[in-house]
Amino acid sequence: MEHTWSIVLAAGSGSRFGGNKQLAMLGHQRVVEWSVDVARSCSEGVILVINPESIEETADLNVDVVVFGGDTRSESVRNGLGALPDAVTVVVIHDAARPGASTALYQSVIEAVKAGADAAVPGLAVTDTLKQVKDGPGGKEVTLTVDRDTIMAIQTPQAFDRKMLEAAHIDTREATDDAGLIEAIGGTVKVVPGDVSAIKITTQSDLAIAAELMGLNK
Repeated sequence: MEHTWSIVLAAGSGSRFGGNKQLAMLGHQRVVEWSVDVARSCSEGVILVINPESIEETADLNVDVVVFGGDTRSESVRNGLGALPDAVTVVVIHDAARPGASTALYQSVIEAVKAGADAAVPGLAVTDTLKQVKDGPGGKEVTLTVDRDTIMAIQTPQAFDRKMLEAAHIDTREATDDAGLIEAIGGTVKVVPGDVSAIKITTQSDLAIAAELMGLNK
């Protein structure tokens, strides 16, 4: 736990959800509260990245620093990085929209970085057949069947060596996750076993699925 801080990203627009999904109720508390609670239990400090309009709704959360998000996910991460104390050596990035992430998942990625990886991410095996496609005259056309044994679905939390993460962000590149930026600069990204309970809330129906996976319906 020493010198480990978490950045919880809760600045998304929630366009597919139909509102601010981070503030939606899930069981007895809001989605963002679940994510902040697990981050708090596994790190010395927590930075929450939010939309400015959510400042009042998140004022009661147990975080150390609140910063506003940017126009992109990567910009929001950079805003969070700018608020880290100097002593922090390991940074965990977590999407608030994954409220089912467990303490064990957090600890797995943190320990992998402390053991020497530049980054560590949770991954789940892909069970569907995957096809690479292109636009054709009548719609999409298959160009290749992808070997699913070489593909994994990646989740958060993701842990990073701070210096590597800051180096990856220095030229303001954009990516759908920060591990992609580490890959781009030649860093090592270790994959640890993921957790189906860490589903990402994208639509309203995902709330019910998350509640079931988290055991909140018992």
